[in-house]
Amino acid sequence: MTTPQTLLDTHGPRESMEYDVVVVGAGPGGLATAIRLKQLAAEAGREVSVCVLEKGSEPGAHILSGAIIDPRALSELIPDWKEKGAPLKQAVTRDEFLFLDETGAKSTPDFFLPDCFKNHGNYIISLGALTRWLAAQAEGLGVEIFPGFAAAEVLYTDAGVVRGVATGNLGIGKDGQPTAEFQLGMELLARYTIFAEGSRGQLGRELIAKFALDEGRDPQSYGIGIKELWQVDPAKHEPGLVVHTAGWPLTDDTYGGSFVYHAEDGKVAIGLVVGLDYRNPWLSPFEEFQRFKTHPAIRKYLEGGKRIGYGARSITAGGLLSIPKLVFPGGAFVGCEAGTLNASRIKGSHAAIKTGMLAAEAAFAALGEGRSADELSAYPAAFEASWLHAELAQAKNFKQWFKKGRTTATLMTGVEQWLLPRLGMRVPPWTIHRDRPDHACLEPAAQHTKIDYPKPDGVLTFDRLSSVYLSSTNHDEDQPPHLTLKDPSVPVDVNLAIYAGPEARYCPAAVYEYLDGPDGPFLRINAQNCVHCKTCDIKDPTQNIVWVAPQGGGGPNYAGM
Repeated sequence: MTTPQTLLDTHGPRESMEYDVVVVGAGPGGLATAIRLKQLAAEAGREVSVCVLEKGSEPGAHILSGAIIDPRALSELIPDWKEKGAPLKQAVTRDEFLFLDETGAKSTPDFFLPDCFKNHGNYIISLGALTRWLAAQAEGLGVEIFPGFAAAEVLYTDAGVVRGVATGNLGIGKDGQPTAEFQLGMELLARYTIFAEGSRGQLGRELIAKFALDEGRDPQSYGIGIKELWQVDPAKHEPGLVVHTAGWPLTDDTYGGSFVYHAEDGKVAIGLVVGLDYRNPWLSPFEEFQRFKTHPAIRKYLEGGKRIGYGARSITAGGLLSIPKLVFPGGAFVGCEAGTLNASRIKGSHAAIKTGMLAAEAAFAALGEGRSADELSAYPAAFEASWLHAELAQAKNFKQWFKKGRTTATLMTGVEQWLLPRLGMRVPPWTIHRDRPDHACLEPAAQHTKIDYPKPDGVLTFDRLSSVYLSSTNHDEDQPPHLTLKDPSVPVDVNLAIYAGPEARYCPAAVYEYLDGPDGPFLRINAQNCVHCKTCDIKDPTQNIVWVAPQGGGGPNYAGM
C-alpha cells in the first residue's frame, strides 16, 4: 500500500538545472540549433550554455526518413562536413518517376520531370546515422545531450511565458503508483526553449493551442510514411538510383506516393507515404505498402533479397500555408515541429537544419542583448527572407491540389513546378486553401466497399508483428499507458459502430485491436508495440486518442534507417 508520504514525494519539489537555451529533441533541427549556438558563441568569445533533451535511447534511435538529403543547409552549418566524416556516402546518380497501374508502369521523360523530383547533387542517407554524427559534432562543441529523457511538461511563469520544460517521472508503475525505481523528473529552465520534437510533437501540440499559433492558418495536414530497409541481390542493385511512383495501389482520390532508394552497400530503402486525409476507413496504409511491393516494377529489385529494417512515422505535409506562428513568449519551433517539410520534394532534413540555424541566430542575438523569455521575432523574419521560405512558397499548393484528385494534382504540379519556372515565375500567383483537418475527412464505413487485403507470404510481404520486431521497439511494460483515451466508450460506440474500427487498420504496429468480450466488443491497446508514428493521435475521427511520450527512452531503436 502506498503511504501518503510516498504520494507526496512523487509530486514534491523537483531538482532544476538552468541553461541559456534548452532544445527539446535531438533530431537534425534540434542539433542544428545547438551546434549553431555554440559556433556563434565561439566566434564571439562568449559562453552560451545549451542542453538538448532526447526521448529516444540515443540520438537517432527514433529518427526515420526515406531519406534523400539536399546538403545545402548542412553545408551552411558545417562547411567541411565531408572532411569531418559526415555519413553522406551515396550520391544520387539517376532519377525515375513512374505512374503505376495494377500491372504496368509509365516513366516520365526527364525533360518533363519537375525540379522537385530531380535529385542531382543530393545524397541517399540513413538519417539516423546523420543524426548520430550531428550529435557527436554538438557534443564536441560543448552541448550537453540527455538521451532517454522525454520532455513531458512545458513550464510557464505566472505570466504565461515559457521558462523551460520538465522531464517525466521515472519508475511509475502501471497502476500509477511509484515503484522501487521511482525517480522524480527534473526541471530544465532556460532563457529560451526551442522545440524540435518532430512531426506532431506532444508539447508543440499544447503550445499551438495555448498561444493560438495556428490562427489564420490552414489546418495542418499529415501523411504516414512506412519504410523497409532491404539487403538486395547485388545484380539488382544500382547505387544512387532514385525511383518515385504515383498511382497504384492507391486510388485516384487518395494522396500518396512511394520511393525506392538504392543506397550504398547493396541496401535499398523502400517506402510508401499515404496522406492521412484519406476518406475510406477500410484503407490500411500498412497493407497498401505490402501490396505495393508486389508490383512488377518494384518486386524486381527485392526478389532474392532480405528485409532487414522496418519503421513508420507521421510526416507533417501541409506546407507553407499550414505553418503555425514560429515563436511565442520564451520559445520557438524548428523543423517538422513547425511543419517546414517540402512535401513536393519529400524532403525535410534540410529545412530542419536551416530553421534550427535561423532560430539559433535569433536566440544568440537576443542573449547578447541581455534579453530573456520574449518572442524571438528576428527568427520568423529571417525565415521569410530565406531560400527555404522561397522553396516552400513554390510548393505552397502541392498538397491542396490532391484534394481535387490525382489527375488535377499531377497537371497542376506540372504547371506550378515545371511550366511557371520556365516562364520566370517561381511562386504560383494563386493560392489554394484547405479547410478541414485530416481526422474530419474520414467517412462512415457504410459509404465505402471493404478492402480485402491478401495474406502476407513472409518473403516479400509481411504482417505487422514481424515488422515491429525489426524496429527493435521496446517499452517497460510496468508503466502508465502512453496511449490514452479521453472517453473509453468512444472506440466501440463511435469508431467501431460508424467507422468499422479504423484504429486496427491505420496503425502500422498492431497497437489497436478489437476483441470480443463477455460484455461485447472492446478495444485492446497494445502500447508496447508502439513505434511512435503518432498516426492515431492525428487520424482518430473523434480525436479521442492522445499520444504522450512513454517513460525512460521507450520506443523503437532504429538501426540504419
